[in-house]
Amino acid sequence: MPIIQAFLLEGRTQEQKAAFIEAVTDAAVRTVNVAPESVRVIITEMPKAHFGIGGRSAADLGR
Repeated sequence: MPIIQAFLLEGRTQEQKAAFIEAVTDAAVRTVNVAPESVRVIITEMPKAHFGIGGRSAADLGR
């Protein structure tokens, strides 16, 4: 049973997250030959102020 964790910056819609989960599941099914029902996808959303890029937060960079 693959368990896939993705860290995403906050701000995506429920529809975007659902599409992401579906796409990641499909990729796991194709590449590691497992049933879709066995794939688990965990999305951890992070506040933009909690993610740094080049010494600055994503919030400060407007991302």
